[in-house]
Amino acid sequence: MCAAALLVGLAVAPAQADTGAGDTPRPGLRGVGWAPKATGKEARFRGLAAVSRSTAWVAGSKGTVLRTGDGGRSWQDVSPPGAVAEGLELRDIEAFDARRAVALSIGEGGASRVLRTEDAGATWTETFRNPDPRAFYDCLTFLDTRHGLAVSDPVDGKFRILATEDGGRSWRVLPDAGMPAALPGEAGFAASGQCLVASGPRDVRLATGGGPVARVLHSSDRGLTWRAADSTVPAGDPARGVFALAFRDRTTGLAVGGDYRTGQASPQAAARTADAGRGWSRADTPPPAYRSGAAWFPYGRSTALAVGPTGTDVTTDAGRTWRTLDTGSYDTVDCTPDGGCWAAGEKGRVARLEVISTPGR
Repeated sequence: MCAAALLVGLAVAPAQADTGAGDTPRPGLRGVGWAPKATGKEARFRGLAAVSRSTAWVAGSKGTVLRTGDGGRSWQDVSPPGAVAEGLELRDIEAFDARRAVALSIGEGGASRVLRTEDAGATWTETFRNPDPRAFYDCLTFLDTRHGLAVSDPVDGKFRILATEDGGRSWRVLPDAGMPAALPGEAGFAASGQCLVASGPRDVRLATGGGPVARVLHSSDRGLTWRAADSTVPAGDPARGVFALAFRDRTTGLAVGGDYRTGQASPQAAARTADAGRGWSRADTPPPAYRSGAAWFPYGRSTALAVGPTGTDVTTDAGRTWRTLDTGSYDTVDCTPDGGCWAAGEKGRVARLEVISTPGR
């Protein structure tokens, strides 16, 4: 039984699943936890694309991209040479399979770029370089293998949406007539590649923070028109808001975030919706601190993970209550239909969720 399936069947208690601040399973523990997969790198991986239990891509600082096809036992350094030379911050990566992936670098003006590979990272093609010094792209998502979107912080008072209809080979800026005006100070967070997420062939959501309230914007026509809804995650400061979204289907979703500054409290750092994001409710028991990434399990309709620099939390009731699973540092998380759940973060950290066996069993 894979770890994801086991976790769905358990009412996970911290004593069963906590793997400690070092994120290393301790002998005698029962349940599930993160099993670290040594990468040999020191990059901070905020971009993660899990393809299956065996295949995953990570992208991060200094232009680094790694790929595994054997469950993390070994990693190929498939970093784009130009991205390495310029030290680009690759904050998001989306993979269609073991050979095709699209990565986003962030930054003002020309630092925001899109790179694409069709040969497992042996070669990369730059398919977009932002020409506008006012734009700063944060996140990337694909609705299917052809249609994808990227989002920039507001330009001329509105979030800017970049779109592709050919799998990332070419891009165009969409008209902003259907985009609501941004609030004062409002922006997206390039923390985990999950501030822009798709759910189905036409629906996409955008998470915000920094403004008076943290909002979630929804488009049901691939980014042409948007409707904004207030979340319950506190904002009112450039460091606070919704950092990540995860939708199980078109109607059921989670939002996580808080205040990313070390030592700052993050009350009410999670919210949930059951009506496609028209309304959001606070978690009855939220994660205890800021969380930057979230993902639903493929098995069980009510189980999901949230990760951040101070730990991982799990919900088994669709976001009403969260409890601590692990205290290791991760920035982003992704799960696959075959039950593979991966997490990535600082200092080259990548892990896969696995069953932790008790000796003698």
